[in-house]
Amino acid sequence: MQFSHTIRNEGELRALMGDPVAPPVVEKTLSRLDRHCIAFIERAPFVLISSADGDGRMDISPKGDAPGFVKVLDNQTLLIPDRPGNQRFDTFRNLFANPVVGLIFLIPGKRETLRVSGTAEVVRDPDQLEILAANGKVPALAIGVHVEEAFMHCAKCMVRSNLWRPDAWPSLDGLPTLAEAMKDAAAIPAPLAAIEAIIAGDEAERLY
Repeated sequence: MQFSHTIRNEGELRALMGDPVAPPVVEKTLSRLDRHCIAFIERAPFVLISSADGDGRMDISPKGDAPGFVKVLDNQTLLIPDRPGNQRFDTFRNLFANPVVGLIFLIPGKRETLRVSGTAEVVRDPDQLEILAANGKVPALAIGVHVEEAFMHCAKCMVRSNLWRPDAWPSLDGLPTLAEAMKDAAAIPAPLAAIEAIIAGDEAERLY
């Protein structure tokens, strides 16, 4: 599909939509983590990591664990554990070509989010990996993030989406399971029940 009306530059965008609504919207951006950012990260059980390969193709990877699983080493350095996953290593492969990352931290029930951007690298320092241990297991790898920008994001998206209001959540009826989506996407000949058993076993035995 081709679109006939598009915006091509910031000048066109500003002419149509105007400037930021108030100075704090721009001035709130920090070059390092302050006490509010640190408090947010230490309570967050979930973060989304965006990265891109050398050609600019984007990927967003969700990471989750007990609150505070992302460690604040100092006000410009974060450490994110790599727990067992699907071994695709999309984020790692992107970082080898392009170290720029963006993060969004979420806390259930908290309407605001925290946005962080900077550069990242794949870390193997034994002393650093030790502080990321969970359930008695030390991760083999971690993502070290060097913070360049951070700011709290307003709550409007949470208000509009009712994300933290269970009574307003949409029905899950008719949505495919992960097993159904995988079977169709990859034309897997195995029975659906067998794929579901593999997924269930992975979630039960390979969290750490």
